Amino acid sequence: MGVGIISAGRVGAVVGSALRAAGHAITGVAAVSDASRQRADDLLPGIPILDAPTILERSELVVLAVPDDALADLAEGLATAGVVPGGQIIAHTSGRYGIEVLKPLQEKGAITLALHPAMTFTGMSLDLKRLIGCPWAVTAAPMFLPIAKALVVEMEGEPVEIGEADRGAYHMALAHGSNHLVVLVNQVLSILDELGVEDPARLVSPLLHAALDETLRTGPAALTGPVMRGDAGTVGEHLDAIREMRRPEVDRTYRALAAGALALTDLDEPKKRTIARLLADTDPATGTDTTEDPE
Repeated sequence: MGVGIISAGRVGAVVGSALRAAGHAITGVAAVSDASRQRADDLLPGIPILDAPTILERSELVVLAVPDDALADLAEGLATAGVVPGGQIIAHTSGRYGIEVLKPLQEKGAITLALHPAMTFTGMSLDLKRLIGCPWAVTAAPMFLPIAKALVVEMEGEPVEIGEADRGAYHMALAHGSNHLVVLVNQVLSILDELGVEDPARLVSPLLHAALDETLRTGPAALTGPVMRGDAGTVGEHLDAIREMRRPEVDRTYRALAAGALALTDLDEPKKRTIARLLADTDPATGTDTTEDPE
């Protein structure tokens, strides 16, 4: 099957390379920026760089790997331009959307699919190994789900059906976990660095890996620490330490996540109220908003 890739971003170039490895002929790739052209050269050597209309004319399957906010306009523009032949397969890699965003193309006779790899991409060849066994969220009309799943399996991935109405919540969950994990870990590393710890990543790596592994295995049962134990004094000392460091962004993160941890505990109500009061009692110096005791 002739496959065209529209956008040689971090995802598009890798997905194109994976489809090529699965035996598909890549007809062309759209790449505008210098970085995109370099990725195309690295991951899709020998493949011509073409404009989007030409790619559509030459391809049986077209992968739209553009940013979320650009997808609707691209789909509308391609449909309006009249370059979509009937029966063509058009898939996008956005986590946010299902197939509704491709409706203008579907109305022109295209088979539309949403294929989102649940992985973070670097845009380099090492991503190809990460795709092996990677779950992909697939959304399609029931009659076309077998096509969507077959494409994922060809790339050695694991298809997971996600309903059209659930795509927003699905993508929020993945972004909340992966992106905010990066924020949290970087705050931890910066604090330890400020304290003069040499190689902070080495210090916390065993702890963080163990916490993540245990959470994936046992869920809320993995929770440990002062909130889980009801150690209000320790929580208060943590807040004092943050205040002394003058790190309002850490203050906000700590309080929000500690409140989330509190909701997972089975502490008695008096202990819960004590900790909740501590977490709500902010100091103007931290820059956080003052809230009232939830009780």
